[in-house]
Amino acid sequence: MEKDVLTRFGVSMPEELIKQFDQYIAERGYTNRSEAIRDLVRKVLLEPGGLKADQLVAGTIVMVYDHHAADLPLQLIELQHHYHHDIISTMHVHLNHDQCLEIIVVRGLLAKLRELQHKIQVQKGVLYAELSVTYLDERGAGQGHADTAEHHHS
Repeated sequence: MEKDVLTRFGVSMPEELIKQFDQYIAERGYTNRSEAIRDLVRKVLLEPGGLKADQLVAGTIVMVYDHHAADLPLQLIELQHHYHHDIISTMHVHLNHDQCLEIIVVRGLLAKLRELQHKIQVQKGVLYAELSVTYLDERGAGQGHADTAEHHHS
């Protein structure tokens, strides 16, 4: 695998901001500012609001809900069955007597994943539901995991 060509550029910041940034870098174990800036740029580029609806992505939908809300657990299961092609895995955690946390690992078109997240969020009894994109498939639409004939991990 070839190394990416690095491009140097200068950044001007107020002195107080750079002090705060250097503290941020030290607290997170970065060895230099460049590594931290690269990670921050990657994170910003993966924010769902900045991506196109037809992009293939992977990430998680995290939700917290009241499992005593009428029919909510069944509604959430039905929703997940409807979107089963986009769901890779789920993890369910009992937070306390009333609340559950569920993490749904998803992969597919951003528009469909946003749609699923929205349908979850509007259910009565859902206290929190957020889509977090952690991977952008650079190959584009129609080249998703399910379309791949071979799949290897090194």
